[in-house]
Amino acid sequence: MPHRHTIRTYIINGHYHVYNRGVEKRLLYLDQYDYRTFIDLLSSYLTPKQPLAKDITIHTTPYWRSKLEADEVVLLCFCLMPNHFHLLLKQNSPNGITKFMRRVSNAYVRYFNKKYQRVGALFQGKFKAALIETDPYLLHLSRYIHLNPVEVGPLNGYIYSSYPDYLGFRNTPWVKTQPILSYFKTARKSQANFSDLLSYESFVRAYPERPQDVLENLILD
Repeated sequence: MPHRHTIRTYIINGHYHVYNRGVEKRLLYLDQYDYRTFIDLLSSYLTPKQPLAKDITIHTTPYWRSKLEADEVVLLCFCLMPNHFHLLLKQNSPNGITKFMRRVSNAYVRYFNKKYQRVGALFQGKFKAALIETDPYLLHLSRYIHLNPVEVGPLNGYIYSSYPDYLGFRNTPWVKTQPILSYFKTARKSQANFSDLLSYESFVRAYPERPQDVLENLILD
């Protein structure tokens, strides 16, 4: 039976929660270079004119060479955890998400298997995707993604996530924060005025409902 989030057709201008985990829940990233490689692959395919770092192309050639056109896919949020990842993507062209995820996944598996001298599948089947149909779900999904590392350490210091971009601590060109931040008065909490309650940071940290309760079946299972 196919997974409920195994989508075959994606709509233009649709927002999707895209995720996957390691086969048998195994670790996908064993050191900082593995995290960096996956992020560099995201960057390369989201910014087609940008070449991939030489130390990564050694392991990923020829998969990374098949580029996408500019803005076929837009990334709003991401978070990499040791054995899974979350992406919030918007599709702007037919089959954009499918092409994007195939290229990133194939290139990373090739890199990982060569580095660790292994063969076979790394991910738990085809990536999963859930269509986000309302603005509240879109906002709560970004919150859910950014809260993933909450038990690891300070959220704003977790570098394998887009949360530092949302707070203005980092400016990653291919992470498009504006569609979500436009719903909030400020990005970060300010101790000086009432805007604390209207900031994205306050929404992520202090909203009374758990994102899982709002999102129901749109999250990793």
